[in-house]
Amino acid sequence: MSINAMTIANRAVLVTGANRGIGHALVQEALRRGATRVHAGARQTLTTLDDRIAPLTLDVTDAAQVQTAAENVATLDLLINNAGLGFHDDITNRAVLERHLAVNLFGTFGVTQAFLPLLTRSHGAIVNVLSISASAPLRDVPAYSIAKAAAFNLTQSLRALLAGRGVRVHAVVTGPVDTEMTRGLNVPKASPQSVAQAIFDGVENGAEDIFADPVSVAVATSRRTSTAKARERGSAA
Repeated sequence: MSINAMTIANRAVLVTGANRGIGHALVQEALRRGATRVHAGARQTLTTLDDRIAPLTLDVTDAAQVQTAAENVATLDLLINNAGLGFHDDITNRAVLERHLAVNLFGTFGVTQAFLPLLTRSHGAIVNVLSISASAPLRDVPAYSIAKAAAFNLTQSLRALLAGRGVRVHAVVTGPVDTEMTRGLNVPKASPQSVAQAIFDGVENGAEDIFADPVSVAVATSRRTSTAKARERGSAA
């Protein structure tokens, strides 16, 4: 399903978790596509020589930092909630689950709420970077899978609630990406650069759900095929 598209050129963009991996690639890709201002949020302020990049000290779990960051941004067209946390666990420790939820769910929620007035004013868009584990939990990272599933539901709810305010909401579904988080995973991985390109392609094409790498595309295609076959069997019954 598609929604109103947004070109990146001449836009103000904010990326959380911008210091490495997909976040760093998103900053560079936004600039390549002509963004006039890219606010790069990270827990430690980034150093940059590009005057189009505005570093923001932004720990998404720190409400005071989030509010200060929002006060220091004058205009915003596109918010990309990319900051995330994921590590191996066996779901026996509540504190580990709470830590995953604090970053992946409540961090996304808090940043979105803080910048929503600016996005409402610009009729902008929100992009939440999620994972295929939201619907297909991975055995070795159950807390991460739970948190991403909650964030996916949050994304769908925001999409319905904010449509009337002219704010578009995109869900990005990724498979394995070659980042620090997946360093020990011995499977084929997409590059952060290719994922960043796919994310902005999806925004510019107005895709509600953006499948940003070959694994997520294959999973989405397989599910669509299974759903179509189930409907055919139901019609024939």
